[in-house]
Amino acid sequence: MRTLDRIFSAASIEEVVLVVAADQIVGCEQMLRSDPALKDRPWLLQAGGATRQQSARRGLDRVGTHVDIVIIHDGARPFVSPGLIDRCVDAAAEKRAVVVGLPVRDTIKAVAPDGWIQSTLERSALWEIQTPQVFQRELIVSAHQRAEREGAVVTDDAMVVERTGTPVYVLEGERTNFKITQAEDVWLAEMLLREGRVP
Repeated sequence: MRTLDRIFSAASIEEVVLVVAADQIVGCEQMLRSDPALKDRPWLLQAGGATRQQSARRGLDRVGTHVDIVIIHDGARPFVSPGLIDRCVDAAAEKRAVVVGLPVRDTIKAVAPDGWIQSTLERSALWEIQTPQVFQRELIVSAHQRAEREGAVVTDDAMVVERTGTPVYVLEGERTNFKITQAEDVWLAEMLLREGRVP
């Protein structure tokens, strides 16, 4: 709900497709319909697939052809700023494909399955990629269709587009736009909220 509030606070957002696990559709719909802040907001629910890639594709299938720009964002990133979303949309209108990320701060090493370091990667060219990932609709839809036809497995939507040979532009993201996946992430999120460091 916090993520959805951030999304709807962006000036560029017109409608939202929420992709959730199939067994959570009923509960999510009840929660969304009971929130008075969403009364006049255009949203719809879509059951996801077995993978992130399948879920993204199913969400894209629900986006109308009248839409020019599509934003794909992880619900587990509840502190994305509306301003960052709007900057991505503006950039995607020109560059076609835009993601947000942060330059890595730690040394990154390639490590073999047996635990031995294989190489140290040049840190200056490495970025941690976040969401939102924003694309011109026809580009991301056709890229997902191609990936599905070819049986490609990807870990984010930028990779789907990269496979087509289309360049993807990176905007600098926000440190507070982290993904909540581990117990310590929940602790950090609660602390940021308690201390008023995020709206």
